[in-house]
Amino acid sequence: MAGGAWLTQNKVRPGVYIHFATEPSSLGKVGERGIASMALPLNWGPSGTMLTINNGDDVLSLLGYGMTEAPMLLIREALKRAKTLLLYRLNAGTKAAATHGSLTISAKYGGVRGNDITIVVQENVDDSEKFDVVTYFAGAAVDTQTVANIGALADNAWADFGGTGALTATVGVPLTGGANGTVTNGDHSNYLAAVELLDFNTIALVSTDAALKSLYAAFARRLREEEGKRIQVVVENYPTADYEGVISVKNGVKLSDGTTLSASEATAWVAGATAAAAISESLTYTAYDDSVDAGIRYTNSQIETALLSGELVFVPSGGRAVVEQDINTLTGFTPEHGRVFAKNRVIRVFDGIANDIRSIFERYYIGKVDNNADGRSLLQGEIVSYLTALQNASAIQNFDAQKDVAVTAGQEADSVYIEVSIQPVDAVEKIYMKVRVM
Repeated sequence: MAGGAWLTQNKVRPGVYIHFATEPSSLGKVGERGIASMALPLNWGPSGTMLTINNGDDVLSLLGYGMTEAPMLLIREALKRAKTLLLYRLNAGTKAAATHGSLTISAKYGGVRGNDITIVVQENVDDSEKFDVVTYFAGAAVDTQTVANIGALADNAWADFGGTGALTATVGVPLTGGANGTVTNGDHSNYLAAVELLDFNTIALVSTDAALKSLYAAFARRLREEEGKRIQVVVENYPTADYEGVISVKNGVKLSDGTTLSASEATAWVAGATAAAAISESLTYTAYDDSVDAGIRYTNSQIETALLSGELVFVPSGGRAVVEQDINTLTGFTPEHGRVFAKNRVIRVFDGIANDIRSIFERYYIGKVDNNADGRSLLQGEIVSYLTALQNASAIQNFDAQKDVAVTAGQEADSVYIEVSIQPVDAVEKIYMKVRVM
């Protein structure tokens, strides 16, 4: 069992209810990955709401900053690899506000970013009976309305207006009093309840709080084992999780602009990279994008200890920080749950099979196909097609369509029993070379 994962041959049921149809090329394809999720305290944006951010989206009005600005650091790190980020704002905060005569103004969202809003009211140059009401955000005009009175003003993406009566000119009314507020562990529980209803691959916990690490680890275990959702969570310095659904990041990295990310902050990139990794891809020795060094360097013995403990470690290599080994926290191996499960590439294969089979079964088989010899034969053909696609993608190897899939009637009239044997492919990580000197 001490060898690489490709030497370990198991009869694997890689997901809750692998017993049902896999995808053929005619019905579906190997599931697409790339969705990460994260909950953060933010300076702006809707609170307690899951926001879908795709790579390349303009998020200025939604999050209050351009993607290159400093407060967007962790979101930017996650989206270096992930195609989609499900972002949840943990804090509600206090809205910045101001009054000018009978006009009341409040920021659209709570948070300190609301203090960067200023409202200018000036007489319209073409109609002296009207005013131009201009909303400035961080010094830039983001909305202009020409109205005759307060009641004609419409709320915009930055501010809400109230009051009645006439407008009066002003060179600028700054909003003040905006605050971020506090975050409790209950806010994280609310986030987990919200994200559970969505489809995603990974979650990053950007926190050092031990109670939250335990909460997220338990969440991953429940979703994987009870709900059939094969996801992974990424936390910092939590190897005691001892579970393939939890990745523990030991250290951070240094970026080319001088920024040093802690281990908890580096979870954002690890979650994004893990979510985006193809089913046949390993992140071992993958460079952290735009990194120049590991945040903390370790000795050889320290690295070995970390790996044996189930920790993902960044090490310096060629002027970059790279993932020493793409592993999760599983270290308590058993005959049925061996060392192969500690490799995230292999877990992606298992999880892909579980998620894809469930999806294909729900779409094409449940309630639609007869549970007789013909129906079971069709189901077996689906499984063979799907596993053949995995073998073509180098996710599994040595698959024998005649021997490695068996579909029989289950104990109930509406059930089937399936056994599948697969041999996952791992990446080459060790080379043992003998040189004969003549």
